[in-house]
Amino acid sequence: MQLVPWMLEDKLLICKFKLGSADALRRIYEKYKTDLLKLAVALEADANAAEDVVQDVFVRFAQSAHRIGLTGSLKGYLVTSVANAIRNRRRDRQRHETVGLDGSEEISSDATRPEQWAILSEQMQLLTKAMAQIPYKQREVITLRMEADMTFRQIAKIQNASINTIQGRYRYGLTKLRSLLNSEVQK
Repeated sequence: MQLVPWMLEDKLLICKFKLGSADALRRIYEKYKTDLLKLAVALEADANAAEDVVQDVFVRFAQSAHRIGLTGSLKGYLVTSVANAIRNRRRDRQRHETVGLDGSEEISSDATRPEQWAILSEQMQLLTKAMAQIPYKQREVITLRMEADMTFRQIAKIQNASINTIQGRYRYGLTKLRSLLNSEVQK
């Protein structure tokens, strides 16, 4: 397998990080924080919670320098960590959440903090609302596929499901998303 320049850079950063370099950790954070935040916001639909997840992932990453035995890509490792952290938060929330009589899911706020996020366009707001309305596993597959450039095989491994199941979630999620967006456009 031939390593591309970004892979070599990541391997070097990991080696330096494992030797205790704070600069290597900072460079890893700077290199991947934006991609991880976009992924987390797409999965969590709450900018504040997404920031918390990414920060928690990097704190755990920083604390695990001596244990990391990375064989794949650093970005893939971090993306998987963010997806798993969000999945764990959702599972914890569902355990502690009381469900109303109608059994409806809690709808998170679209409010963004202007000092941290650029103003979202109307189309982006519609997409965010529509994404929040599709089942989480479908949203996760779509986001990992489109935002993190993961293959169906990689997503199947993360979700512990077959490739056919993942492809079905992707297809059904996109169909539902199109339907939701088309109904918004026709209003």
